[in-house]
Amino acid sequence: MRVGLGYDIHPFCQGRPLILGGVQIPHSHGLDGHSDADVLTHAVCDALLGAMGQGDLGRHFPPDDPRYTNFNSLHMLQEVVGLMRNEGFRVVNLDTTILAQAPKLAPYLSQIAAQLAQTLGVDPTLVNVKVKSGEKLGTIGRQEGIAAQAICLLAPTVS
Repeated sequence: MRVGLGYDIHPFCQGRPLILGGVQIPHSHGLDGHSDADVLTHAVCDALLGAMGQGDLGRHFPPDDPRYTNFNSLHMLQEVVGLMRNEGFRVVNLDTTILAQAPKLAPYLSQIAAQLAQTLGVDPTLVNVKVKSGEKLGTIGRQEGIAAQAICLLAPTVS
């Protein structure tokens, strides 16, 4: 069994859609980043890569590589899942937390969990997505951006 922990944070910016876990969320601002800046999917990728001992997202998808400009983070996750399967692992469960003061994300959590589960190729009951506000403290509380955390448990696939 292997445990992996992932974290990401991106600042808000105008003129981009807000995407979390592959789901577009209505909001006045999106997140700034080289790819689509999907902090949740990035945290999930880092958790999986960490559990496999495969470094981090930047190692596999360098931010200075123009191929990944505005790249769909679910495609990154698909590649990480392919690597995970090639390494002989499967997801036992995934638990995530989105850290955001705004927008209100509760209505989208089940859709986000379902999208992540589909991309991971697992039953939706194995994926948990929660949200915590910044309680108006710090970068998150001042609505300067969104962060995400993810932890996963991987097990060897049974042949």
